[in-house]
Amino acid sequence: MADLGVARFVDRIDTAPRFSADDAARLNTRYAVADTAGLLDAVLNEGVAGQVALVSSFGAESAVLLHLVAQVAPATPVLFLDTGKHFPETLAYRDELVAHLGLTNLVVLQPAETDLRSRDESGLRWSYDPDGCCEIRKVRPLAAALAGFDASLTGRKAFQSQTRANLPRFEIDLSDSAGRLKINPLIDWQAADLADYIARHDLPPHPLVAAGFPSIGCSPCTTKVAPGEDPRAGRWKGWDKTECGIHTPVPLGPDGELPPGYEPFL
Repeated sequence: MADLGVARFVDRIDTAPRFSADDAARLNTRYAVADTAGLLDAVLNEGVAGQVALVSSFGAESAVLLHLVAQVAPATPVLFLDTGKHFPETLAYRDELVAHLGLTNLVVLQPAETDLRSRDESGLRWSYDPDGCCEIRKVRPLAAALAGFDASLTGRKAFQSQTRANLPRFEIDLSDSAGRLKINPLIDWQAADLADYIARHDLPPHPLVAAGFPSIGCSPCTTKVAPGEDPRAGRWKGWDKTECGIHTPVPLGPDGELPPGYEPFL
């Protein structure tokens, strides 16, 4: 692999994996004590992870990472999956935040019309096959868009759910055989940190948060969360499903051990 201390220029003809688990582990060690702004500067301006896009749902806490990125590199591609099932409030909030923060490279991704016609003509697949619905409306469009990038930024935090508790800052995208990185700049942030940042920078809140939605996805599969529940407890309630397929839980070994490169940051 290239020296991780300099900008990394990827030859698009080379089909070898871009990054390995060892690369992710070295990056985690190198940036273990970096603050979030410093980490983002290294990723977005110094090129330590190659070509990078931010994937944002414009959900309950999205304003924090979007604001941080806007301060460091406002032309960063921001990928938004318009599933056709969002709350109207989310779409309005997306447009408000983009204008408020001065982000200049919003990329709206949509499901392929051929997939919708052949696999979800009624638009009701979410009601009997939520995994299949997410595959059509989220996983496939994002996979196609990320093919041109070496890494993606996510807004995941460890406190959100047990399935995210052991995520590091840098990890290999398990859904991608090309060795793409996922970068989790906010993984060590707590709910209080987010609230304080939003207040200090006077960031507009998602209008549904005050209505009892601490985690917001597509409208048919998002419900209010009761006091004391995980923030993501309202996602796919009643289904054995915790992620849409874009992210997968950390795979544990037979004795519950974490795989290489997944030593928790916290």
